[in-house]
Amino acid sequence: MEISAGGRLEVRITAADVGKRVSVRRWSEHAAEGERFTDTVGVLTSWDNGVLLITRRDGEGVRIAESSLVAGKIVPEAPARRRGPAASWEELARISARSWQPLERERLGAWELRAAAGFTRRANSVLPLGDPGLPLDRALTAVRRWYAARGLPAYVQLATGAEGAQELLCAELETRGWTREVTAELWTGGLAPVADRETSGVELSRTADETWLARYQRKGLSDVALKVLGSGPSVWFATVPGAHGGPPAAIGRCVVDGRWAGFAAVEVDPEQRRRGLASAVMAALARRALDEGASAAWLQVETDNAAARALYTRLGFAVHHAYHHYREPEDFGGAGAGGPRVAGTGPVV
Repeated sequence: MEISAGGRLEVRITAADVGKRVSVRRWSEHAAEGERFTDTVGVLTSWDNGVLLITRRDGEGVRIAESSLVAGKIVPEAPARRRGPAASWEELARISARSWQPLERERLGAWELRAAAGFTRRANSVLPLGDPGLPLDRALTAVRRWYAARGLPAYVQLATGAEGAQELLCAELETRGWTREVTAELWTGGLAPVADRETSGVELSRTADETWLARYQRKGLSDVALKVLGSGPSVWFATVPGAHGGPPAAIGRCVVDGRWAGFAAVEVDPEQRRRGLASAVMAALARRALDEGASAAWLQVETDNAAARALYTRLGFAVHHAYHHYREPEDFGGAGAGGPRVAGTGPVV
């Protein structure tokens, strides 16, 4: 924290520093002895009516009374990660969007509105990478009307935890009643280490056939869902056949896009886990991606999926940033508000 020449802590931030990364210390007289000082690091996303809102790397907002501050300073952006390929969050947002392509899209300035009959939030949310060309409230109204006309709830996908990410826009949506429903993380890593694994028994295909779909977690998929799964610059599906013609022992999906290979839908029969099948599936897909010229890898994982996170760590992946889907408030009077929702809009990242 900032310490003056006299050895005292000082608050060296003001409301003019909104949007900057800060570190603050606050004091609470009601906390237990030894726990009365709390440090918080993140982006200062607002300072209104005597209350600071600081958004941490994981997207969580911390509200702090100005009167409780004992120290505060501006701090540099988080140092560059030492693992994985270099990339900005915006580059990865564009790359990941191309691997789950919607059936319908429309531009609102630099924002992209995406819809695919409700299959996966990634193809049914706004990707706001820049200025919408309208004041925020008008842009959000246009967004809500666009999704309401399609019988879908409006979602906005935002990133936090990387240099220049969208903490401020997260705070703006929250003040307007938008609710964060899902938080996940985007991880990156080198592709070659993933390929350096056993791949025996893995079969590759360009399409998600009935066998592959028998293991996929989403059942009863529509034609729209199948089109989204098959979308992307170069899509591959991996299958480890099951015993006696049953569902596959393991599956996976990979989209190759320039230097990047994106992994998804890596699923293993619960009775055959911890046998290296997930690693084998990813290795087979990685080798094909290397053949197509890719060198870097990314994937998305929910924050509570401990088994997947352990596997990806062993394969050399590391967290790049968090991303979130914010859902519109329920008080909108558009054509689709309060009406029936399209099936498939459940908790899918």
